[in-house]
Amino acid sequence: MLNLRSLDSLIELAFEEDIGIGDITTDATVPSTQKGVGTLLAKSEGIVAGLPVAERVFEKLDSTLTFRRLVNDGDTVSVSTPIAEVQGNAKSILIGERTALNFLQRLSGIATLTAQFVAAVAGYDTKIVDTRKTAAGWRAVQKYAVRIGGAQNHRFGLYDGVLIKDNHIVAADGITNAVQQARRVVPHTAKIEVEVETVEQVDEALSVGADILLLDNMPPGIMQRVVQEIGDRAITEASGGITLDSVQTVAATGVDFISVGALTHSAMPMDISLTLTLVAESRTS
Repeated sequence: MLNLRSLDSLIELAFEEDIGIGDITTDATVPSTQKGVGTLLAKSEGIVAGLPVAERVFEKLDSTLTFRRLVNDGDTVSVSTPIAEVQGNAKSILIGERTALNFLQRLSGIATLTAQFVAAVAGYDTKIVDTRKTAAGWRAVQKYAVRIGGAQNHRFGLYDGVLIKDNHIVAADGITNAVQQARRVVPHTAKIEVEVETVEQVDEALSVGADILLLDNMPPGIMQRVVQEIGDRAITEASGGITLDSVQTVAATGVDFISVGALTHSAMPMDISLTLTLVAESRTS
């Protein structure tokens, strides 16, 4: 599900940003031969995501470190649950601590929030999906965390899906022109999605053969009537400021998908710490 080697450049960037030319505190205070065990501990309840990324951080920093997962990505943990252990050189553990925790805390936060949205629409046919509202460079791992939380991914970038939004419609002088122009250049296998805000736009998009209609910021009452009118002529997706308080109401309209930008741009990081325990070196006579 996650190509860790493709993330090496992101991890290297994090090292460059945090470590720079070296950890002057650790270098000054920790003997180079000291061994230890770092225990990653949940300090709040949530769903774990990002253990493979955290493991890769320590692996790239010091290949002699041993990382042991005590739970799996997707597991729900309570406060004080040990999540993983990293064992070996104490200096390496401390130098990699913040980078590993940054990934693990943020991805676990995304998975936890995503699972709450998924649970809120349980019993409805609608599916929760993410958006492109991600931090630069983090899209692959953030979308991975969304999947761990039980939702689905929308398009990954501008290159793998056609989504004609309001400004495209303005630039193309209308929905009809925009869809027709897209049909002329995209492969026949590609679906064309159009953002619509009014019943009139819905009718125009349907008449020109749009495959998916993104119902943007529609009141639930209007959305329900629109979904019934569309029937099986197009896939429907709701979007626009949808929260945990409102998502069930939106799902009740019968839409096929609900896209939620908050999954990746507003999730609170899960509180996770690393506690170091020293390991005495064995001595031989």
